[in-house]
Amino acid sequence: MSKARGERAGFETVAGISRQATGAEAAWLQTPAERQAHAQRVRAIVQGKTISAEQAVQVALLNNPGLQASYADLGMSAADLWETALGPVPSVGISVSGLVSGDVTRSVEGTVASSILDMVTKRSRTRAADLEFRQAQLAAAGETLALAHETRRTWIEAVGAFEAAGLVGRAQGAADAASELAAELGETGALSRADQAREHAFNAELAAERAEARLEAQIAKEKLVRLLGLWGTGTEFYVPDSLPALPGSAPNRSNIERLALENRVDLAAGRLELEAVAARYRLTGQTRMLSDAEVAAGVEIEREDGENERSPVVDVAFSIPVYDTSGLISRRGKLEYLRSANNLAQSAINARSEARSAYSAVTGKHQIALHWRDQVLPLRREIDEQALLSYNGMLTSTFELLNDAREGLDSQLSAAEAKRDYWLAEADATAAIWGGASDNGEDE
Repeated sequence: MSKARGERAGFETVAGISRQATGAEAAWLQTPAERQAHAQRVRAIVQGKTISAEQAVQVALLNNPGLQASYADLGMSAADLWETALGPVPSVGISVSGLVSGDVTRSVEGTVASSILDMVTKRSRTRAADLEFRQAQLAAAGETLALAHETRRTWIEAVGAFEAAGLVGRAQGAADAASELAAELGETGALSRADQAREHAFNAELAAERAEARLEAQIAKEKLVRLLGLWGTGTEFYVPDSLPALPGSAPNRSNIERLALENRVDLAAGRLELEAVAARYRLTGQTRMLSDAEVAAGVEIEREDGENERSPVVDVAFSIPVYDTSGLISRRGKLEYLRSANNLAQSAINARSEARSAYSAVTGKHQIALHWRDQVLPLRREIDEQALLSYNGMLTSTFELLNDAREGLDSQLSAAEAKRDYWLAEADATAAIWGGASDNGEDE
């Protein structure tokens, strides 16, 4: 094994999961030269540039210090495995200074016994260390996916905030012109004081909304800055003024439940935990496989005389290995095994539900956003056009024109929010397949 690979033992698995799930490259930086090279790469991506969601995720995976700290846990687990595999060098050391003959004999016997015990238990300890190492790999992959998911969501929220600020800003420009016109008409007596006040109030309200929208956009960008691990002049980057247009149809992910059961890193970690419990208590006799539904329904998972009844096969199966615990004397061992098996079953049930929810959210949010774009906004534009014609023809009052303008802006903001919610749902669907979804993302 080369020195570079030895220092990054297990990271190929993490990098592979990252590429497959996010399309971005994860890097474990361990030398000043590597950190400097990646800093230059990050600077080339962001400095004075408008970055996409994919670029934001890539920068986060290269530059987030917290992620690098989680990779150190993987390195320590690899070191533990290596030390366990090598084991201590058997040796006998005798010091006779101040010891009588019987004490020397007992000292030699104790040292030899300790060396023999190390050799006898080396295989089981190596097995346990290997399982812990594989769990550390999945934990590092989970941290990588979680950061990628949070970064993508934050980019979407930041761009959505700037888009909302832009809509309010454009309405503010029109309101400023209307307010100036109202003041001029008031001086000539062509516009009552009440109508002038309505124009000015509308303009003042929009100014407050614009300031609030700009503040929300700035705060959203700062959250993105933290996730990207940037500071100083590195924060001088931009995000687009608006989110991408809606696709013509939502992605077909009717098989999302199966994909989640096959790819979720937390489920793979749960399987390893169950395997670790079996190894700890030397449960080598795997008797059969049960689905998560069967375990959750209370199917007996300790082998007894005779065959147990099994539940009907579910549509998408998630198999949980069942070991023979009948020979365990330790009550603690049986309970620990049952706990791990049921935790894994619950995790699988949660993954199924989260996948179905994500699919429903993507399709539902897409339909809602399309409705705002294709139905509501065209009607609002027609209302605005007709209201302006009526106002110019002195058929409607200023108050009615302002009310239509206010409702039109609300519709535009709602349509932008619906589009943002669709892209957030898209990001959550990817997280539902691979893992890494945050509680905040699920609750929205």
